[in-house]
Amino acid sequence: MKHEHVVIAGGGPTGLWLAAELRLGGASVTVLETRRERDPHSKALTIHPRTLEVLATRDALEPFLAEGRRIPSGHFGGLDDRMDFGALDTPYPFTLALPQARTEELLEGHAIAAGAEIRRGHQVTGLTQDEDGVSVDATGPDGPYTLRAAYVVGCDGTRSTVREAAGIDFPGNDATTWGFLGDVVLDNPPRGAVSAVSGPTGGVMVVPMPGGTHRIVGGDPDGTGTGYPGELTLDGLRAKVTRIAGTDFGMRDPSWLSRFGNATRQAAEYRRGRVLLAGDAAHMHYPAGGVGLNVGVQDAMNLGWKLAATVAGAAPAGLLDSYHTERHPVGADLLLSTRAQTALMNAYSAEGQDLRALLSQLIATVPEFSRSLAERLSALAVTYPAPADHHPLTGHRAPNLELSDSTDLFTLLRTGRHVLLYFAGTPAPPSSTPHVITHTAHRPDPRPAWSTVRAALIRPDGHVAWASEQPDAEVLRAEAHEAASATHR
Repeated sequence: MKHEHVVIAGGGPTGLWLAAELRLGGASVTVLETRRERDPHSKALTIHPRTLEVLATRDALEPFLAEGRRIPSGHFGGLDDRMDFGALDTPYPFTLALPQARTEELLEGHAIAAGAEIRRGHQVTGLTQDEDGVSVDATGPDGPYTLRAAYVVGCDGTRSTVREAAGIDFPGNDATTWGFLGDVVLDNPPRGAVSAVSGPTGGVMVVPMPGGTHRIVGGDPDGTGTGYPGELTLDGLRAKVTRIAGTDFGMRDPSWLSRFGNATRQAAEYRRGRVLLAGDAAHMHYPAGGVGLNVGVQDAMNLGWKLAATVAGAAPAGLLDSYHTERHPVGADLLLSTRAQTALMNAYSAEGQDLRALLSQLIATVPEFSRSLAERLSALAVTYPAPADHHPLTGHRAPNLELSDSTDLFTLLRTGRHVLLYFAGTPAPPSSTPHVITHTAHRPDPRPAWSTVRAALIRPDGHVAWASEQPDAEVLRAEAHEAASATHR
């Protein structure tokens, strides 16, 4: 029986990014994906700024930028006024519209180039774990077989076999409202990168897609109810869109028609022993704001370096447990946001319409409000918990700090190692540990939160592990050495 360090169930965006991250950390990986062929129907279209940053820190971004359509704003709950992403502190102040099928293709190429083994047409059917590892039962083209793994990660969707086999609860609520989706050809499409219409009869958003098609997505009062409303037809879509927008935009030739509900659930545990969950296997929600794929990739970014260090026997105590500690609250916030947006999208009453108008006006007239929503939606605001006596930046996402020798932080993070930065003229000593890169920045960063920082340790996922304003160079070096050494013990 062949021994694999890590088995990943599911070859969607989350599983593929995790596979590449584990390989970057030195772990061997096998991805088992049920589908023989990639699904041509793209549930997700939107890549948010933080995910673009994640791709940049692994030198994987350029193909996405070359093919995706840049949209410099975002919506919250389908409100008429949109958030300006240009106000965000990121090199990528926009969302990128790219069909999930192409995103998966690019991520699969990235994972294969990193050395991951991807088996299509292989389905996980069960597992049992013990103190030494996990036995993974699977079925492939040649029949059933078993893999022995150090760890297993379920990235296998909302109906996760891994989650069920591990006995992890998935509490939440079933759907109470249903939206509609159609990928169609439009003879008279609206102008602009994104067009939206909303009112008491419902809401519709129209987004151009590659190949001359458009995605129409929306909801109306007819979608309210716990029962599945039945398969969507082109005539049904046309009637809904005409009622809401006053035109059907000349829709024809559908390539995909679908409905989606607001069932909302979250795994009670992201880790149980040697089994972990990420992406849709860990959280299920209404697709409001186009954030689902992004949160899954960011789950994988948090987990990858921690699991690789654990497999290598180089992780400090509690590192792998911090995956649940850090990412479960992010998942809970995701559910809070999507529920709130669902309520706004389904606010068809006169009072509901007034609420939408008021919040939309606040987005348009109160920059701080708009920016706060945008930072949350884009995941730039994600902050992980830190001890009370640590520097205030600890746990925050580090921006792409521009260093004085024309290097930037995102470039330094491409190795997947911790980066120890020295500011304010404090020379960086040679790294004493192989998992840390040291770099001297001869000037402080102009951002107020960073202007007094003299040294900072950045985790492989781009979050701050430690920072100090200690003015004494020798004391600072000693503190930095201790912080760097503590990351792998």
